[in-house]
Amino acid sequence: MFSIGDFAQYGRVSARMLRHYDAIGLLRPARTDPVSGYRFYEAAQLARLNRIIALKDLGFSLQQVGAILAEEVSVPELRGMLRLRQAELEAALTAEGARLARVEARLRTIESEGRMSADDVVVKRTGTVLLAELSGIAASYGPEDIGPVITPLYAELCRLLEAAGVAPAGPGLAYYENVPEPGEGSERPAGGSEGKDAVVVHAGMVITEEALTKAGAKTAATAGATVGGTSGGTSGRPGAPAATGLGFDVVTLPGLDSAATVVHRGPMSRILPTSQNLAHWIDANGYRSAGYARELYLECPPDLEKWVTEIQEPVVRA
Repeated sequence: MFSIGDFAQYGRVSARMLRHYDAIGLLRPARTDPVSGYRFYEAAQLARLNRIIALKDLGFSLQQVGAILAEEVSVPELRGMLRLRQAELEAALTAEGARLARVEARLRTIESEGRMSADDVVVKRTGTVLLAELSGIAASYGPEDIGPVITPLYAELCRLLEAAGVAPAGPGLAYYENVPEPGEGSERPAGGSEGKDAVVVHAGMVITEEALTKAGAKTAATAGATVGGTSGGTSGRPGAPAATGLGFDVVTLPGLDSAATVVHRGPMSRILPTSQNLAHWIDANGYRSAGYARELYLECPPDLEKWVTEIQEPVVRA
């Protein structure tokens, strides 16, 4: 047998904790000296101690730990609990990391207010492009809602393009629309929220008709539906995209007659300062927004800090 001090040392816990576990009936000593009151433990009790500590670290209260141990939880069950808790903690860390990124973006916005030079913004016409795309619905236009939707869309689109043998002919281009109201006759993309602030997210890659033909798409690229260039009531509802039989849709996205453009460097989670500075420029130079901005992903290396994205906001004279 081991004294309480030795047992605490082997279990990597404090003697005070063992006394507490004894007091609440969670881990009784194997023997207690009736005269001195000294507690003694057996090596076999380390197994129960390990389960107590593991369950406690998983977030269970000591009362819950006692109830679980009373049911003689098995090692596979403990492993399952651990994996579930691990997934919960990873999700919490991801959420907190995203929250910190949003706070950082807001701080950068505050620090950079009014600093955008007129040379940073270029008003230009953009060209029509043929896009392979996948669509989804985000709860809002905020980066915290767009990111979790658009990231898996692009991952799946790239997988489908590679499987089909369709090589992109240009950078990725994302555009956004209001979610169609019920009864408008437009099919809503699957997934995501459909609240009043929800937007349709289109994740596209520039392709060519030749690449589609070579891949054996069931629908000719020239049949790709034309979609509206803006949202917010300036160009009507977008048409339905053409199905290819390859798992993605094809659309011919018209160019913008007038777009205020600016280059954003870094991850899209920090786009807020760039977009708000662009809004200041638009307002100060006699324009008004004509819809959601498009995002042309010029450079997308693994290091998000090195991303280069052109923001293209459709504008008209105020």
